[in-house]
Amino acid sequence: MSKSVLDPLEYYARVGLMTDPKEYGLMFDGLPREIPELCKTVQGVLVHVFWAERQGLKLSEERKQEVNVRSVAEKLHVVKTLDDRPLTVARALEKRLVGNCRDFSVMLCAMLRFQGVPARARCGFGTYFQPGHFEDHWVCEYWKAGEHRWVMVDAQLDAFQREALQIRFDPCDLPKGAFLPSGKAWQLCRGGEANPERFGIFDMHGLWLVLGDFVRDLAALNNVELLPWDSWGFMEKGVDALSTEDTALLDHLATLSLADNSMFDEIRSLYERSAGLRVPKSIKSYTAHGVQTVEIG
Repeated sequence: MSKSVLDPLEYYARVGLMTDPKEYGLMFDGLPREIPELCKTVQGVLVHVFWAERQGLKLSEERKQEVNVRSVAEKLHVVKTLDDRPLTVARALEKRLVGNCRDFSVMLCAMLRFQGVPARARCGFGTYFQPGHFEDHWVCEYWKAGEHRWVMVDAQLDAFQREALQIRFDPCDLPKGAFLPSGKAWQLCRGGEANPERFGIFDMHGLWLVLGDFVRDLAALNNVELLPWDSWGFMEKGVDALSTEDTALLDHLATLSLADNSMFDEIRSLYERSAGLRVPKSIKSYTAHGVQTVEIG
């Protein structure tokens, strides 16, 4: 791949494969521009699959499968089918699209990009769900031009969840260390500074999961935000089968993924050149109903 001439902020201000609302873009017209209000809008149309019952909604197995809806355009279709009022109108729980942390983050990212704000979804680990545990999680980053920095936002944390988790920080500007991008988790685990078994969700944990999140984060940094159980490349190869060259590449990209915007060109170039990282046309998706082969794009 030739050297990119794109400005990273221009790149992250444009929609990608998953964040393009397509014919449903009109649904984004008139949305608030303040981050807290945009988060409330996202929370008013989505319900988290793992929090629904605690909030009073018993989901059928059929409804739970809505977490497999990948693109924002497909999500907006379901949202409109459930309730065709403007997105600024908060739905009853049973009228909200069922999703997870990735979906809250990608929806906010799409809304911000529609408004011309540079934004990107990040895959990594939250430190505020269980003490001493790094929870598999996604957040959204947006570029705050006035402060010249990327700001992390957890659009999932509504008032109910903040109270249940005793969150005392601002979810619209996560403090340092609250969320670890998976590149940082990879560094900590590879360097022996953290136990990989503390990284994961439910009974899934270990360096293999950190690797999976890292590959997904690199794809998201290249505007392809796939599902938490989608798999390709290095994930299919497995962490124990990575070559010395593979791990050296990942170690280098971990550093780049945590750096400032000046590393954008190199991240793009290495991603495009690596079959272990680049999202292919066909991937595997490990759903609750078994492994499926899915065409992307």
